[in-house]
Amino acid sequence: MSNIKHLEYKITNSQGNTEIIKLKVLDDTENQMYLIHKALKQQLTNNRIRNANTKTRSEVRGGGRKPWKQKGTGRARAGSTRSPLWKGGGIIFGPKTKIYTSKINKKEKRLAINTLISNKFKQTIIVNNLLKNVKEPNTQQAIKELQELGIKLNKKLLIVVDKQNRNLYLSFRNIKNIDIIEINSINILSLLKADTILITHTALKQLNYFT
Repeated sequence: MSNIKHLEYKITNSQGNTEIIKLKVLDDTENQMYLIHKALKQQLTNNRIRNANTKTRSEVRGGGRKPWKQKGTGRARAGSTRSPLWKGGGIIFGPKTKIYTSKINKKEKRLAINTLISNKFKQTIIVNNLLKNVKEPNTQQAIKELQELGIKLNKKLLIVVDKQNRNLYLSFRNIKNIDIIEINSINILSLLKADTILITHTALKQLNYFT
């Protein structure tokens, strides 16, 4: 991971001042693919849960009393009605609930996300604010702002903001193909799925701290 470079974004804020935001990214193509794949695999593994769950003979309700005496009945000896051999009994070697986990270092995850954003540089749009002057949820205004930025609404759009508010959420939630997340929830899978990434100026500044 020694081939690291800094990608510079020159941003003009709402006051007209120019800021330079530096993102640490990988320069080596082979290592880029390895690190992005590693981060994606970690996310998919951690999202995986096996919900199938069967009960063993100790977990099935009932069966505390011995069904009949040990000798003299002519029947096979039995100690519980919840034996796996009985109807309604426990399950032998059945599936159990399992949560899968995978680990990746924080610095590796941050580097993978930054590198993926740099690879999607041409599909990334940076804006100062979204729906700044909107006091109530307004979907029409949201569509208008996206069209003014040249964004096609028939393609997958990921909007990354520093902090989501009620007006922003309600204005965009009814528009198809749009996913809006806060910067502290940014992840590899959402970035890979997006055809276009719209990120606010303040969110980009915090990228190196939240990923």
